[in-house]
Amino acid sequence: MRKVIFSMMIGFMLVVWLGFAVHAGVIDPGLESVLQTLGPEDEVSVLVTLSDQVDVKKIKDKGKGKLRSEIVKALKDKADKTQEPLKSFLKQKEAKRITSLWIFNGLAVTAPAAVIGELAGQPGVESIRLDGTIRKSEPVPAAESAPEWNISAVRAPELWGLGFTGAGTVVAAMDTGVDASHPDLASRWRGGANSWYDPNGEHATPYDRNGHGTQVTGLMVGGDAGGTAIGVAPAAQWIAVKIFNDAGAASYSAIHLGFQWLLDPDGNPATNDAPDVVNNSWGYSQLVNQCFTEFRPDVQALKAAQIAVVFSAGNNGPYANTSESPANYPESFAVGALDASLNIAYFSSRGPSACDGDFYPEVVAPGVSVRTSDLGSWYTSVNGTSFAAPHVAGTMALLLSAFPGATVAELEGALKDSALDLGEAGPDNAYGYGLLDAMEAYALLEGNQGACTDADEDGYYAEAGCGILQDCDDSNAAIYPGAPETKHDGVDQDCNGYDLTIDILKADYTSRRDILSVEATSDLGQQANLELVGFGAMKWDRKKSKWTISVRGAGGDPGTVTVSGVEGSETAQTN
Repeated sequence: MRKVIFSMMIGFMLVVWLGFAVHAGVIDPGLESVLQTLGPEDEVSVLVTLSDQVDVKKIKDKGKGKLRSEIVKALKDKADKTQEPLKSFLKQKEAKRITSLWIFNGLAVTAPAAVIGELAGQPGVESIRLDGTIRKSEPVPAAESAPEWNISAVRAPELWGLGFTGAGTVVAAMDTGVDASHPDLASRWRGGANSWYDPNGEHATPYDRNGHGTQVTGLMVGGDAGGTAIGVAPAAQWIAVKIFNDAGAASYSAIHLGFQWLLDPDGNPATNDAPDVVNNSWGYSQLVNQCFTEFRPDVQALKAAQIAVVFSAGNNGPYANTSESPANYPESFAVGALDASLNIAYFSSRGPSACDGDFYPEVVAPGVSVRTSDLGSWYTSVNGTSFAAPHVAGTMALLLSAFPGATVAELEGALKDSALDLGEAGPDNAYGYGLLDAMEAYALLEGNQGACTDADEDGYYAEAGCGILQDCDDSNAAIYPGAPETKHDGVDQDCNGYDLTIDILKADYTSRRDILSVEATSDLGQQANLELVGFGAMKWDRKKSKWTISVRGAGGDPGTVTVSGVEGSETAQTN
């Protein structure tokens, strides 16, 4: 009898785990490893992404408020129309937690391990991965030093003297919370249900057990209640998301919910109560020099809604190649730390970015022995890139109080173009573009007023030097540097000088001989200079007017291949 029961159990487990294997492309390898250690009834928390997604970059409208409303409506509508079948399935399978994440059209779910394989086979499911956790950033030990040097170093007081102190702007802290009773912060909280969010459900009103978020917020908007000015934008208002629970951990789902709340704090897309700038003094420090894209759709959604997203670069220095996500996303604005002598802090993370190979960080700001607010009406001196980032967030608030119509691209471009060059000449992977300079950024934006044209309001400009990159067709919002290409339409959507015309005719892999054969064509013919990414240059067959390559010893079926050339790139699945 024991043998029969044992055989039945083994058979059941094989069915379950074979189900996981069948859907290996959907189930993340990290989740697969965890599932193999669990029994069928053991619960696991996962994140599910649906294949039907909104392309927020294609949503264009005039005015920040209306644009944000359109983006929120599109994201919520997509979730409402596509998630219900999965929710019904999960309820039938007795999943205990089913939370909609409309910011990227996904779900946070806690369910028995045996259900995951079935979930992976449901129509419309693109990926399933663990709902992991991130630990809060720990300040680098600091010694007391002269206060306020940091505020003067970024030249914020000079903008105050012109009457720009952040009034009319809202900054958000995604952190451990905020002590709203602190005398430097109490009057600056926007107040109301749309100004505080705790996705962990621990605190209904502003609270900070750790102090990290209170310190960060003080550097953004703190006043002078302690006898010295500690904040960059003292007239700005703050709101906050307490993504870290009282134990100091933030689940991926809590972070997604935080970003989602920031897009629409009051739950009404028709009202414009989103912040202007979001400060993120946290990162995935466990994956140094890797591109961890879990939160990239969230950051892209906020940026599309004209919300600036600032990240601390990380405390993984002093070596090169120590960037961390989400700060190293192309859409993020990463900030490194320097000391009062304007030397890069030893702990400040260095580039290049592991996501796109670009310079990392974008700029640097004070992050060694800076004085700020602390719990219980106290003050403290802190170290870390966590405390460099809020200088940039606060400066963005100052600039927006001076130029309310400035786009995020304009703000970021002005901050980089006006930064005080330090280290190697030009941008580098320690100081980025240099030290944040609020006054020079203001002067640059002021000089560009009326001289820059963004007729289609896509964040790129007709004139050179007005933005990060020059638009090649300022009459069409779908045409800008980096835009997705439409093949064979005669239009250069991505502004690289060519229409995309690459077609992959063949992508065959022969397992018996381990040979990968690829053929492709281009309207540019021999001038296309095609190559098979990862394998080398392709050969031009003049008689057949096509490009070919045969790779012996390919090392297994790659699943997909990418052919690139001067006009762009095209990807196809292998046969």
